[in-house]
Amino acid sequence: MSIQTPVKNIHVHGNKIRYLDYNSFSSKKSESLVLLHGIGASAERWSKVIPFFYEHFRLIVPDIIGFGYSDKPTVEYNVPFFVKFLVEFLNCLGMKKTSIAGSSLGGLIAAEFAIKYSHMVNKLILVSPAGTMKTSTKTLEEYILASLYPTHDNVWRAFINMAFDPRTVKERTIEEFINRMKLPNAKYAFMSTMLAIRNTTDLSSRLSKIPSPTMIMWGEQDDMIPVKYAEDYRNIPNSNLEVIPQCGHTPFTEKPAVFSKKAIDFLIGFNSIK
Repeated sequence: MSIQTPVKNIHVHGNKIRYLDYNSFSSKKSESLVLLHGIGASAERWSKVIPFFYEHFRLIVPDIIGFGYSDKPTVEYNVPFFVKFLVEFLNCLGMKKTSIAGSSLGGLIAAEFAIKYSHMVNKLILVSPAGTMKTSTKTLEEYILASLYPTHDNVWRAFINMAFDPRTVKERTIEEFINRMKLPNAKYAFMSTMLAIRNTTDLSSRLSKIPSPTMIMWGEQDDMIPVKYAEDYRNIPNSNLEVIPQCGHTPFTEKPAVFSKKAIDFLIGFNSIK
C-alpha cells in the first residue's frame, strides 16, 4: 500500500512545528494516535509502522520541538517544557483526547503528560521509555558522541549498536540524522534535553498516578536503555510489559510487524492488561 507522507506545519506559541497527519478519508476513523519519537530523531523514525496503523487510526506524528525540522528555540529543554509543548500542540489541533505512543524521550514525555493531563489520554504505549536510568551505557555514550560529532562513522556505529540486527539500519537513516544534527541549534537542543532526562527525579513513584491503560514495550537486547528499567515503569497500575526478543532500542524499526500487531491489539481492545 502506497501512503503519501502528509507534511504539515503549525505554530505553537510562535514556534513552527512540523508534523505528519495521516488521516484516511476512505473511512471515518474516530480514534487518534499520536506518535512521539526519541531524542535526536524525527517523525520519520516511525515510518515502518505507519502502514500497519494507518487503517485503524488518525495518526499525528510531530517533530518534537527542538528536533527534526521543527523550530529549536534557545530555551531550557526540560520535561515540563516538553509536556507544555505537547498539550499546546494537541490543543492547536483541537484534539481533546488521544492515545499516545512514545519512544525513549517520547515515552518519558508521554508518561509525564499522562500524569498531569490524564483526562486527555485514552491509552499509552511506552517504548523503552527514558527517565528512570540514572547511569549511562556505552551505546548511549556513542549516540551522544554521534550527535555532537555527526561524522558518518560515528553515526553508523551508534545506530548499529542501538539495533540488534545491523541489517535494519539503512544508509538513509544515517544521512538524515547527520543532516538534522547540522541544523542551527540542533546540538544545543540535544544536549539540553539530555541533561533534562538525567535530572528527572522521583519518576518511579509518580508513575503510579497514571490511570490510563498502558502497554510497556522493550527490546530484549536494548543496550541503550536496558530492559531491567522496565520494572520501574511497572509502577503504572494498569500496565502490561511486552519484551520483544532479538530486538534493540527501537522495536518499531526492527520488528515493525510484531510491534504493530501487539500495539493495535492493545489499542483497539483485543489485548487485555495483565
